[in-house]
Amino acid sequence: MNKNTNWSIDTAHSEIAFKVKHMMISTVTGHFEDFDATAKTDGDNFKDADFSFNAKTASINTKNKDRDAHLKSDDFFNAEKFPELKFVSKSFDGEKLTGDLTIRDITKEVVLDAELNGVAVDPYGQTKAGFEMKGEINRKDFNLTWSAVTEAGSIVVSDKVKLVADVQFIKQA
Repeated sequence: MNKNTNWSIDTAHSEIAFKVKHMMISTVTGHFEDFDATAKTDGDNFKDADFSFNAKTASINTKNKDRDAHLKSDDFFNAEKFPELKFVSKSFDGEKLTGDLTIRDITKEVVLDAELNGVAVDPYGQTKAGFEMKGEINRKDFNLTWSAVTEAGSIVVSDKVKLVADVQFIKQA
């Protein structure tokens, strides 16, 4: 297939977020403020498209400065030594997006549910494509192993992390 159409992320209309259970009773949501993504397609057909994504780990924001500082530390992302996390797709069948996710110095294959919401032309004549992508990883698979237990025996941070990406791409001329 000839992938001759390039798409770039529309960061103003995109969000890369994660959700993790805290003390197994509530969910903490965070997102990355500094990220980039591209797609290569055959025209406006996204089947078998090539996707790539990266985010600056230091740009993590959970609306809590102390928690963000902890997430940037070596207990989790070690943003100083590993400034980026990356995803590079291997296949997209229209529903499942399979690719390699690299966090810290570990790369693992992940499968995301990916739904193309549609392709449309905006009032300025730009062709845009919107996606919703969701998946789940085990943070310990990527050496994000920090753990603590409350006095009552509850785990403070779940191993399971939900990934949620709402992204819009702009077709490049």
